[in-house]
Amino acid sequence: MRFVIVTGLSGSGKTTALKMLEDNGYFCVDNLPPELIGKFAELASNPAQEYSRVALGLDVRSLYRAGDSGKLPERRQTALKIAALLKELDAYPHEILFLDSGDPALVRRYKASRRRHPLALNGRIEDGIALERELLDPLRQRADYVIDTSELLTRALREELDRIFAAGSASTTLFLSILSFGFKYGIPSDADLVFDVRFLPNPYYVDELRSHTGNEQDVQDYVCSGGDADIFLEKTADLLDFLIPRYLKEGKRQLTIAVGCTGGKHRSVTVANRLADLLNAQGRYPVALLHRDITR
Repeated sequence: MRFVIVTGLSGSGKTTALKMLEDNGYFCVDNLPPELIGKFAELASNPAQEYSRVALGLDVRSLYRAGDSGKLPERRQTALKIAALLKELDAYPHEILFLDSGDPALVRRYKASRRRHPLALNGRIEDGIALERELLDPLRQRADYVIDTSELLTRALREELDRIFAAGSASTTLFLSILSFGFKYGIPSDADLVFDVRFLPNPYYVDELRSHTGNEQDVQDYVCSGGDADIFLEKTADLLDFLIPRYLKEGKRQLTIAVGCTGGKHRSVTVANRLADLLNAQGRYPVALLHRDITR
């Protein structure tokens, strides 16, 4: 079991990081009251629980009461609360991810979002950031990983989180969905890539094949006669070899490839089957196959 605590400065990307970890198979909980964090850590560390990956978002608002004046006694009380929390967490295996960012970047983000910094008691964002840095410094000092997001694009943050928390897991790959369809029924709304195979021989005009589908050998042989289907599949495979690593780098985790003919029964089914077989034979990515309009 891997238990990760995600914390850091407000506006540094904690929520985004939690969503990325969730995409990588982590069970994520955000902003628990401090009184419940120890109990949560106990439950998360129990070998009997069903989650092998757990992430907990820890926000300064959980540690510093809204409306506090920021005076020294209150800051000391928060420091003691963090120290007690860290001591409680020491009883359970865990890692701390701390997201940091430079003051100019944080100020820009708050101005762009028009949100109030949770510790900007007098309305000045800079003062809230300074107080938050002071309060969270013990967490930063204890962090296993510190990521500065000042100039980090979302894609780069995902790559860094994948490298640290999901390297080598199935969640860092791309899930391929191969979908056949008929243009007469509309292009699938969730398609990322759409291929039109209406240039291939059409079994619809062969009486003995019309009532059959691209799942049957006679129809497949007819659609693939002439060699154009083989050339199309070869070039499509080359295109996917080029695209998929770049989609992964961009952070994409699912790709729907739609293959269409007129009615979605013969040519598109044949090509979708052949393409799925080709990708499965390569064994690089998990593949799902669906024929949307084959029974229409």
